Amino acid sequence: MDRFKSAAEQGRAIAAGKLCPVDMAEAYLEAAAGAPDVYARLTPKRARAEAMAARARARAGVRRGLLDGVALSWKDLFDSAGVATEAGSQLLEGRIPEEDAAVLAQATLAGTVCLGKTHMTELAFSGLGVNPMTATPPNAIVPHLAPGGSSSGAAVSVKRGLAAAAVGSDTGGSVRIPSAWNELVGLKTTHGRVSTQGVVPLCNRFDTVGPLARTVEDCAEVLAVLEGRPAPDLRGARLAGARLLVLEGLPFEGTREAPARGFEAAVERLGRGGARIERRALPMVRPAMDLSGILFAPEAYGIWKEVIEAAPEKMYPVILERFRGGAGILAADYVAAWEALAGYRAAWAEATAGYDAVLVPTSPILPPDARRLLTDPAYFASENLLALRNTRIGNIFGLCVLTLPTGEPMCGISLMGRPGGEAALLRLGQAAEAALG
Repeated sequence: MDRFKSAAEQGRAIAAGKLCPVDMAEAYLEAAAGAPDVYARLTPKRARAEAMAARARARAGVRRGLLDGVALSWKDLFDSAGVATEAGSQLLEGRIPEEDAAVLAQATLAGTVCLGKTHMTELAFSGLGVNPMTATPPNAIVPHLAPGGSSSGAAVSVKRGLAAAAVGSDTGGSVRIPSAWNELVGLKTTHGRVSTQGVVPLCNRFDTVGPLARTVEDCAEVLAVLEGRPAPDLRGARLAGARLLVLEGLPFEGTREAPARGFEAAVERLGRGGARIERRALPMVRPAMDLSGILFAPEAYGIWKEVIEAAPEKMYPVILERFRGGAGILAADYVAAWEALAGYRAAWAEATAGYDAVLVPTSPILPPDARRLLTDPAYFASENLLALRNTRIGNIFGLCVLTLPTGEPMCGISLMGRPGGEAALLRLGQAAEAALG
């Protein structure tokens, strides 16, 4: 039973009668049972029932789509009826929702199999993926390194063959960082495109839902089941004629050798594949990014203040400090920042209108040592800010973004598309994936 095949490959094998969804679910459940540092909790009864229903549909020739019968993991902030959803936090211990999140319900209707809930950064407020309050999944490439967050267990579950694909969330990089550091493909969707109903929030005005998977095709297919619509047609995707902008300036400040090397090698291969590469800085990027401290933490603290301050001792102090950092921002400054950001977003749209995607290194750093992150708060703070800097560009400007492995270990390249442009971005990503190898 090959647990490392892509989700789409598994779907095609089920359709051809060469793979049984029940056997596949059992293989994943058995493997996942030995990984309590990846899964916060498994849902074996649900998974077996869903797999048996998928098997019956396959035998009857009435499959609901390509991923009918394919097993997914879910980040532990998606509500699941009757099963604890705790968002990696002791503050939410024992929280059991009565209904599935809208995206989980939709994916179930599409026939996917829910394996269980994966560990994550506490309340999703860090890009590093370490969480001493519940569990820190080991990086799937080099186990003593950080897995990336906040969708840490999501990425590790896919890379280690504990799920065919995963569903995570991204507020400032939480799909893309763990995807890059575990050598996966990750899709940050446009804000508001995929429902967040029944998803434990961090910042409602930035929270997005997206897949982490082995291939661009898998990301397209998982997005389709989350939305309940057909997947984008990726056939015939080509790089020839694509116009790509390497965003110079801020994304390369402090970028370390390996991520820079991997990025440049990837850009070269995209150029050899037929893409037209241009390079320049955009003047609105830095002032827009400077608004981050005013926009993210105040909303996060506003959502969680009462819960946090009722039991602050239940939080990892570094994450607690990040939340409390939003307490001192004036309401007038917060409103003014959103007004300014609207102007910067308009300027970005105008400046990038002629490009198919804007390119940056997904993360300017390699995954740090997990043990040091947990014992050195200053190191945690500096590495976290740098890890999330490039991914946050996509959130600040409200873009859809796809990260692909570069071939350099644990280094990704991000293709930033237009808001709502997932179909075009995924087609471009399919061609880029072929060029990158």
